[in-house]
Amino acid sequence: MSRVPLRPSDKPGKSRSIKVLDLFAGAGGLSAGLRNASARYETVRAVELDPAAAASYEANHGEGLVYQGAIQSWLEEELVPEVDLVVGGPPCQGFSTLGKQDVEDERNDLWRHYAETVRRANPRYFIVENVAAFAKSSQFTDFIHETGPNGVLSEYKFKYQVLNAAEYGSPQSRKRTVILGWRRDQVEPNFPIPSHGAKAGADLVTVRQTFRDHGVTPNPSLTDLPAPGHRMRQRSSIQGPFALRDLHLTRNYSQLSLDRFECIPVGGNRFDIKEDLLPPCWRKHTSGSGDVMGRLHLDKPAVTIRTEFFKPEKGRYLHPTENRAITHLEAGLLQGFPSSYMFFGSKTSIARQIGNAVPLQLGRALAVEMLHHL
Repeated sequence: MSRVPLRPSDKPGKSRSIKVLDLFAGAGGLSAGLRNASARYETVRAVELDPAAAASYEANHGEGLVYQGAIQSWLEEELVPEVDLVVGGPPCQGFSTLGKQDVEDERNDLWRHYAETVRRANPRYFIVENVAAFAKSSQFTDFIHETGPNGVLSEYKFKYQVLNAAEYGSPQSRKRTVILGWRRDQVEPNFPIPSHGAKAGADLVTVRQTFRDHGVTPNPSLTDLPAPGHRMRQRSSIQGPFALRDLHLTRNYSQLSLDRFECIPVGGNRFDIKEDLLPPCWRKHTSGSGDVMGRLHLDKPAVTIRTEFFKPEKGRYLHPTENRAITHLEAGLLQGFPSSYMFFGSKTSIARQIGNAVPLQLGRALAVEMLHHL
């Protein structure tokens, strides 16, 4: 993956490492984005609940970096290191616009643990990344209150903006709420200026360009995970590691599924399927999302890559020209991962890690902007 030119703030005079704490770290996409901006970013600790994602993180960023477990357990068991920057995106399912919202979902309280970690780590800055809907949630309102006189984050100010990763060079239209926080004795940071799109004067990165630049073949032959690569350390219960380039995995589709896919043109969806091929439930529903069983556009960025991209019925995940869903390799590239990135886990677990990641180009853009202050 190409690196953006570093800003003047990353000149040799600023050589001190930037200590980073990565919370809800996943497979390490946000940390990878930071490192692509500057080698000065040094993650000193990461916290991740999922064992496979934690293993993936360490395979790419270094052994022993991750506390694998719940953040509340980590806060009880370890001394939080003092760092320059805290980053993280608390799991969003509790207030995502996908599916039924649950105001009692315990995952909605994870941001409180994030806030407590910031208090203990005393960073100069922090970054919260979450779904666009977070800015309209009651949890966001509570977060605002925590920066008040008696709040956990009373020593900090923050601002937020909904950013689209496609405007920062990602081949994916993915809108996320990004919160930039700063300690009251620090200079207020800025959000990165979009580098792509009509206003920026640079074309958006497309699906075609991404697949072409990485030499992705249109006809994958594997349906199962390949033999794992060298294990950095024994993880008997977790498959891997696997390089992203080796995860060009398709599925064994039924003839009925293939016939349905055949009906759908580029940019089309389930409404293009012949009536005699439709399941009864779809015949009754003539409205709803246009992304279900949708085919990606070649010359546009992809839609948001979620955790079940390998299921065409879950969104606009059909390959632009082939009668199949996009593969793990293709989804990973659309998230900005380099083809050499290593993953641990089952096919489903790796898909979840890819879908939950922060697009590397967005992480890099945020990191480059923060170099002005760190």
